[in-house]
Amino acid sequence: MSRGGGRAYIMAMSATPPIAELSDRARDIFRRVVDGYLHDGQPVGSKTLAQAGLNLSPASIRGVLAQLEAMGLLAAPHTSAGRMPTERGLRLFVDGMMQATEPSAEERAQIEARAANRGPVEEALAATTAALSGLSACAGLVMVPKREAVLRSIGFVPLGPGTNGPQALAVLVAEDGGVENRVVDLPPGVSASALVEAGNYMTATLGGLTLAEARTRIERELGEGQSALDVAARTLVERGLAVWSEDGARRSVLIVRGQGRLLDDAAAADLERVRELLDDLEGKQEVAALLGAASAGDATRIFIGAENKLFALSGSSVIAKPFRGLDGRVVGVVGVIGPTRLNYARIVPIVDFTAATLARLMG
Repeated sequence: MSRGGGRAYIMAMSATPPIAELSDRARDIFRRVVDGYLHDGQPVGSKTLAQAGLNLSPASIRGVLAQLEAMGLLAAPHTSAGRMPTERGLRLFVDGMMQATEPSAEERAQIEARAANRGPVEEALAATTAALSGLSACAGLVMVPKREAVLRSIGFVPLGPGTNGPQALAVLVAEDGGVENRVVDLPPGVSASALVEAGNYMTATLGGLTLAEARTRIERELGEGQSALDVAARTLVERGLAVWSEDGARRSVLIVRGQGRLLDDAAAADLERVRELLDDLEGKQEVAALLGAASAGDATRIFIGAENKLFALSGSSVIAKPFRGLDGRVVGVVGVIGPTRLNYARIVPIVDFTAATLARLMG
């Protein structure tokens, strides 16, 4: 575990030499190379470093750069093109040298305003993730367990014949305003009045209950013969609840926003890397698994390049932070994905603040 700006972060790998192994001169030159690269994405040469106020000759600077390259912390992408940090070098910088800068009042206000968005929780999560994407110039993402809806009303709309016979659209309206639709196979010969009867019964009986609570009540009432439903309407009620229960209230919801921000001017020279990254983001199960791995503990997780297998080919970095509900349990993970050339010192605290904001939203 490392500390930067007073915050705790967890590194994904530990094969990087400690910062104490570098001399003061090497540490200063290394920091300047990393700062320059993170600022404009270009390798930094000895001439540039000599002009930056170092009291060293270009030859001495080149000697230090060669030492840092031999340690695997810097690389020269082209002959005489200067040096840039390797993924190992970026890890050393993030773990041992980065000084985090707190989000500005304006940045905090943007995130909090999006989280205060009225309506279904998923809309507020999407809006907050979009704000995080805009502030970080990365793709923003958030993953939360799918919440069981509290029911307001349920209705059935006939659709006509399907592959297995007649079908209807079961329409669920939740207390938070969310609307979900599912296709239900109808019993043979079901009438329009049975559709209405089943919908009215479910709305009157199940309003204010979660799906799990609704299923328990329906099973009890139908089993004890307490309802006056005819056979067709009774079958509809059972199928209407079953289709939502089978859909799985425990599935994770993954929201990704701002993929287009990955196509910036710097990406023009490396479109293949960006294409790989966009392809990776389409594999939402894999992304969800990555965020799930980041949910252990409280610290911000920072994966750089090949430290995470999912984004190894695209050479991308992931910054992710879990957030907890009032009961202390992890209720989700929020983060960003972008090129390894990120302003880590600025983006990590923004992710931290977004996680804290979402914890209040989901509490």
